[in-house]
Amino acid sequence: MSDMDVADLDRLLTQLGELDGSDLHVKAGAPARMRIAGTLRTVEGEDSFTAPETMEIAEAIMTEPVRETFRTKHEADFAYSIPGVGRFRINAYYQRSSAALAIRRVRGSAATAEELGLPPVVTQLAEETRGLVLVTGPTGSGKTTTLAAMIDHINHLRSCHIVTIEDPVEVMHKDDLAAIDQREVGFDTDSFSSAMRVVLRQDPDVILVGEMRDQETVAAALSAAETGHLVFSTLHTINSTETVNRIVDFFPPHQQSQIRLSLAGSLKGIVCQRLIPTAEGDSRVPALEVLVINGRIQQAIVDPMLTGDIEAIVADGAYYGMVTFDQSLATLMATGRITLAEAMSTASNPHDLKVMLERQGILQTGSFAAQIG
Repeated sequence: MSDMDVADLDRLLTQLGELDGSDLHVKAGAPARMRIAGTLRTVEGEDSFTAPETMEIAEAIMTEPVRETFRTKHEADFAYSIPGVGRFRINAYYQRSSAALAIRRVRGSAATAEELGLPPVVTQLAEETRGLVLVTGPTGSGKTTTLAAMIDHINHLRSCHIVTIEDPVEVMHKDDLAAIDQREVGFDTDSFSSAMRVVLRQDPDVILVGEMRDQETVAAALSAAETGHLVFSTLHTINSTETVNRIVDFFPPHQQSQIRLSLAGSLKGIVCQRLIPTAEGDSRVPALEVLVINGRIQQAIVDPMLTGDIEAIVADGAYYGMVTFDQSLATLMATGRITLAEAMSTASNPHDLKVMLERQGILQTGSFAAQIG
């Protein structure tokens, strides 16, 4: 028996849960690392894993079919549970000819929008009965957590059938008023596109497709939104303008005018999200750009010459609940949630944010250099 075994993995995963971490990384030649509040940290006091140990641990927690996949394809996805601790999604892979594990903690229930610090407009978008709602941002920006909060809100709000298509399922939902079916790519369905081809036969009211990765999935999502369903999805885009352009660019030029019309008619809102370290440094808070559909936004989507005006329309759209990313940063600054240095380092336009903070009295004119230091 190796010095490090499955019991050590279970101990590390228990510690991950106690620290409210999101991920555990195990590989040969290095001690384990955990992602806590978005930062990857070496676990203190732990010995490095050897190549035989990582292989033994990986194969010990796999079923035989997964083991065979791992041996032939050199990578595999599977679930792992520890009674009383929680459930985990694991990607096993080879690096430098040895096994490694990337382990994501699956949360047993969704946090509410209020607990996450999301503005009321996010739950208002969840209360739509039809159309397309997109949550966007880079990897690790909390898109899945925000979507889970929106699904949870619907679950407690109305009787309906919710079908989610996820890769992987990261938050487990329990039926309340809604009936929720969660389908995992690679286990319950082959791909997002194959699941979207049949989802309308499952009598859904609400569809969550974890990511729009290809033209077929985007087309199916738009079609479902146009035919009376509420559809949620994500994209790896940083603002609303880029999101619109990315959706259009999935399609060949001769289809793009029609796609713009379809998107303008079905889109209800876009939530673009980034996570910012708090002033205390022990957690992160979301800063959001939120677009809510109105006549001006629809015109900007339909006409490619006006799409560049979307950011300015969002900036003027407070009446509809719209907010730019920099306006969100200013609010977080005003409430003391984040530091000036963090706000400036993540601002879309640092100069404009500085002017905004000065006009609102959050930042004293002429004291910028001193305050940021």
